[in-house]
Amino acid sequence: MNPNRVAILGVFVADTAFRAERMPRMGETILGRSFVLGPGGKGSNQAVAAGLLGADVSFISRLGVDAFAEMALETWRAAGVTPAVVRVPESYTGAAYIFIEDGTGDNAIIIAPGAGATISPADLDAHAGLIADAAVFVTQLEQPLEAAVRGLEIARANGVTTLLNPAPARELPDKVLALADYLTPNETEAAELSGLPVGSLDEARAAAERLRERGVGTVVMTLGARGALLHGHGRSAVVPAVSAGAVVETTGAGDAFNGGFATALARGLDAAAAVRFGCAVAGISVTRAGAARSMPTLGEVEALLG
Repeated sequence: MNPNRVAILGVFVADTAFRAERMPRMGETILGRSFVLGPGGKGSNQAVAAGLLGADVSFISRLGVDAFAEMALETWRAAGVTPAVVRVPESYTGAAYIFIEDGTGDNAIIIAPGAGATISPADLDAHAGLIADAAVFVTQLEQPLEAAVRGLEIARANGVTTLLNPAPARELPDKVLALADYLTPNETEAAELSGLPVGSLDEARAAAERLRERGVGTVVMTLGARGALLHGHGRSAVVPAVSAGAVVETTGAGDAFNGGFATALARGLDAAAAVRFGCAVAGISVTRAGAARSMPTLGEVEALLG
């Protein structure tokens, strides 16, 4: 196990964001107001965040052999992320169609994960040494669940701190939750996993305690502008959000937090300090447009934290 080393499992998708007055009807063509193409995917965004923060980060995934794969590799190179990637010529690199309604900012999304949907436990076994050598292993739920579980099992067997970001939200059995040293749901995900409402702080604590009863080590529930709830091992405290200015876009905030939190844990910070560090990373990211493109550098985060 090496300090500052983080292994992340996840997918890359190219985000294609179209902004228009309304969604076209079937058979209709309309003119859009704007278009943006950029890197996305929760795991990839988290790896970019960790890399820019100075972590020695490896990203386990699958890509096609196409232009979007080249975008992924360039994104990781620029952020200092080491790819541990299988190329799949018979598939394609994932992509997301994002429609944004111009007047409201509401969105509708179609995700085609492509090669990311073929990630299997064998991919994790192939990189077992990389996982075992990390201080922290991170996964989400955009790739098949059995792959995430295998990664968590390998990490746990080697004494590596495990971080499960349960997004997108889905039901998880207790045996999977029990593999998480840290579970990092947002309020919606916490409500779905616990079966309890999450509105007030008291409700958030009750939901976090329910998740602890199901086997989670420590729950770190992100609360948007309120910060994050750290709940576990005899402590329950809200770590305040860290503001870096006016909010422009929140798309990458959760991934920024998780990448920052994992990086801080790998450096040996205690949980509360690591949560504060993650909040600062997220606080900067929301002042910028985009997801991967909004991630700050270590110098920016240190300057914000003083």
